[in-house]
Amino acid sequence: MRIAIGSDHAGFRLKEKIKEFILSKGYEVLDFGTNSTDSTHYPIFAKEVAKAVQEKRADYGILICGSGIGMSIAANKFPGIRAALCLNEYMARMSRMHNDANILCLGDRVVGDELALSIVEAWLSASFEGGRHQERIKLIEEIEKGL
Repeated sequence: MRIAIGSDHAGFRLKEKIKEFILSKGYEVLDFGTNSTDSTHYPIFAKEVAKAVQEKRADYGILICGSGIGMSIAANKFPGIRAALCLNEYMARMSRMHNDANILCLGDRVVGDELALSIVEAWLSASFEGGRHQERIKLIEEIEKGL
């Protein structure tokens, strides 16, 4: 599995920890930056990760900023992207199982390192259940198409 990852300056430290964790699990990582704590703009990295998932260069994406809010707003502007801001393992599992989320958003200033890694683990290990949830995804896709 290939995971695209990106962060702004506020999420850089946690991005590096998550990247190391994902690699230790045997996943491939596409790192879209940023590469330091120098101030930058989160939409730049949300765009790169969202496009990688949208274009199927990555199976899933993970975005980190200070709160996770900006990243989730920016990533969800791309058709076919279902970015979920998750603050705990339950939200992570449900975002995959019921919403077929393809990008996980996290806030470095909101969750600690241990919890963040636990959220990533829960998110990566969950699968979309389909069934009644598939109809809901179809309705979201119709909204994206303006139907």
